[in-house]
Amino acid sequence: MADKFDCIIVGGGVAGSTAGYMLARVGLEVLIVERGNFSGAKNMTGGRLYSHSLESIFPDFAQSAPVERKVTREKVSFMTQDSAVTMDFQSDRLGFQSKDSYVVLRSQFDRWLADQAEEAGAMVASGILVDELLVRDGRVVGIKAGEDEMEADVVILADGVNSLLAQQIGMRNEIDPHHVAVGAKEVIELPPSVIEDRFNLNGDEGAAWLFAGACSDGMMGGGYLYTNKESISLGLVIGLGGIGKSEYTVPELLENFKQHPIIKPLIKGGKLVEYSGHVVPEGGYNAIPKLFGDGVMVVGDAAGLVINTGYMVRGMDLAIASAEMAARAFIEAKERNDFSADSLFCYQKKLEQSFVIRDMKLYKDFPAFMENPRIFNEYPELAAGLLTDLFRIDGVPNKSLKSKAFSALKKVGLVNLTRDAWKGVNAL
Repeated sequence: MADKFDCIIVGGGVAGSTAGYMLARVGLEVLIVERGNFSGAKNMTGGRLYSHSLESIFPDFAQSAPVERKVTREKVSFMTQDSAVTMDFQSDRLGFQSKDSYVVLRSQFDRWLADQAEEAGAMVASGILVDELLVRDGRVVGIKAGEDEMEADVVILADGVNSLLAQQIGMRNEIDPHHVAVGAKEVIELPPSVIEDRFNLNGDEGAAWLFAGACSDGMMGGGYLYTNKESISLGLVIGLGGIGKSEYTVPELLENFKQHPIIKPLIKGGKLVEYSGHVVPEGGYNAIPKLFGDGVMVVGDAAGLVINTGYMVRGMDLAIASAEMAARAFIEAKERNDFSADSLFCYQKKLEQSFVIRDMKLYKDFPAFMENPRIFNEYPELAAGLLTDLFRIDGVPNKSLKSKAFSALKKVGLVNLTRDAWKGVNAL
């Protein structure tokens, strides 16, 4: 192994492999260092890739990449302990190329993307933990892994939400519990025909389903379900800051979620084939760390680039785009032979001019809005109670729709409802 590279990338997830591919294809010497035994071995996700970022790098990638199903059905449910109010949208218009999205299994998808980087000429070293960054005269000049030291013009950190390396050089602080969530996911195997019947899908069509309310036991967080070809990805993401308020652990909450009347029939007869846990960035724009320094850039989850709006969770498209821009910034720096922070500032400038930072800014107030416990307690109960009153006939003289709605709203309080609605609209 050479001991000097043009660029060393720490982390072989979608961001790291994308950056590696972009640099290797123009002939630069690139080393991708992955802690797992292979790219994707330590990754989990809600399982959804919005394709536009990767489509611009690999046109028609879905023809060869290990994607599971194209999402053509979106569902969002507000859950109580025994019921759920669901919004359901199904349309082929969700499937237009480059505006579509796919369910993926990261252990397979990340491996494919790393293979693309390797075929372009990048060197991928798996099963290696980077202990620290090499810093000389205030500039990052490489990495140290065990007894091995390797140098590079620039190190790109794509090592995930808990980037201890970025923390080591002061580019980010210790994790704030209110800026991250803990995710737990199961992959449950079912025959394709059963999945298609249960979710009203045809062929390679897929469903994405998000849940809020009782599944998080009143804490900030929610559930998700994605349909794969021969399995279902089912999981919870719970804000780390509130976990101590629940009598349940995250695995217990996931078990409760699986027993909910709306979930249990969907996974009936399924076989658990994978269980994983992960920390997820949830702080939004206000939690983005310093993105560049002398000889170093930060991308993907390590840069906190995740957007959760309750009805949509994005991370991979932002990670891929940030990695592409970091790679382009490095190529420009290489032409100048200047890897100082002033030179790498162009990375942040590219992000700010793109959808990445603009979208992060657009939803910057949403993480704070989601700290409101009424979203996960009173409002699901309100919606379920109102619909129960609307549809249940028991022989007692009926009330007007207006009277039923007003009675339900009083339980939350009109002032609270108005205030929360105003904050929610502004946050979105």
